[in-house]
Amino acid sequence: MFRIRITKRKEPRGWSSFLVLTAAVALSLALSGLLLALGGTPPLDGLAVLFKGAYGSRFAIEDCLVKAIPIFLCSLGVAVAFRLQVWNIGAEGQFALGAVGASWVALTFPGLPSPFMLPAMIAMAVLAGGLWGMVPAILRQHFRTNEIIVTLMLNYIAILFLDYLVYGVWKDPTSFGFPMTSEFSPQAVVGRIGTTGVNWGLAHCLVLGTAVWVFIRFTRLGYELKAAGDSVRAARYAGIPYDRLVVLVMVISGALAGWAGFLEASATINRLQPTIMVGYGYTAIVVAWLARLNPLAIGVASFLLAGLRVGVENLQLDLQVPAAFGGILEGLILLTVLAGGFFNLYRFSVRRA
Repeated sequence: MFRIRITKRKEPRGWSSFLVLTAAVALSLALSGLLLALGGTPPLDGLAVLFKGAYGSRFAIEDCLVKAIPIFLCSLGVAVAFRLQVWNIGAEGQFALGAVGASWVALTFPGLPSPFMLPAMIAMAVLAGGLWGMVPAILRQHFRTNEIIVTLMLNYIAILFLDYLVYGVWKDPTSFGFPMTSEFSPQAVVGRIGTTGVNWGLAHCLVLGTAVWVFIRFTRLGYELKAAGDSVRAARYAGIPYDRLVVLVMVISGALAGWAGFLEASATINRLQPTIMVGYGYTAIVVAWLARLNPLAIGVASFLLAGLRVGVENLQLDLQVPAAFGGILEGLILLTVLAGGFFNLYRFSVRRA
């Protein structure tokens, strides 16, 4: 008889962890191909259509970049919280309230000049998202609630509040009954870069991504986040204010998701409507783990996951694959990446009993 023993590695894998990650993604694609085959679609043809639709033309790449912008900002936010081992599953709701806050400024003060309008929209979006993120942090500290459940439930409240506004008090009377606000004034719209279809939100991502990387890598608070995330007891013993850090990371997380909501409402749709909620906040969780919470790697992972979304749209049009396939693919990637992370931290050894 043989006995399998699992032991923790003294140090995580180095470059070989990249091979494990690649193998995990390849496994998820293989399983997706199997699902396509079970549905009657040739797997190789399906995957070819998927990648060609995502990266096969300039229009497709621009579409990927547009979708990657909100995914990146939401992922950046949840990665900051995850680094402290605070599980923020509420980026979707924080994204929704960020869009609501930015829309309130655009609809209430349509005559503001652009130099004042856009900063005011950003400030309100960040404030709304940050406060919504702070709620589960306060409940966790004072009532010992589980932030996973609280953030998840708050998503529904925020999304339904957005629906209440666009179906009710903010509904455009000239929209022929469709639930949407009136179109934003030109001053409230984030423009496009040159003649491309990509908006200036891409520059926002570069600045915010660099700022978060510098914050985590070179500041005292960033070091305290890492230390407290590795061991809460050791952090408390060292005098690190853990409870304050929990509130801080949840506010930052919500603020970044709210910023993403502002960009989606202003730059992509130019108004507020229910179709703004397409699951970017949930995709952000997959991206954060795929990038191993690294702010620089989140950019690459966001582009790849955005490409999957664009490619799945092509699958729907060309091969009549159900829209739910995109969610299945994201879930498979998350599961295989998490399983691959287990092999980075632990080793197997087989011994004769």
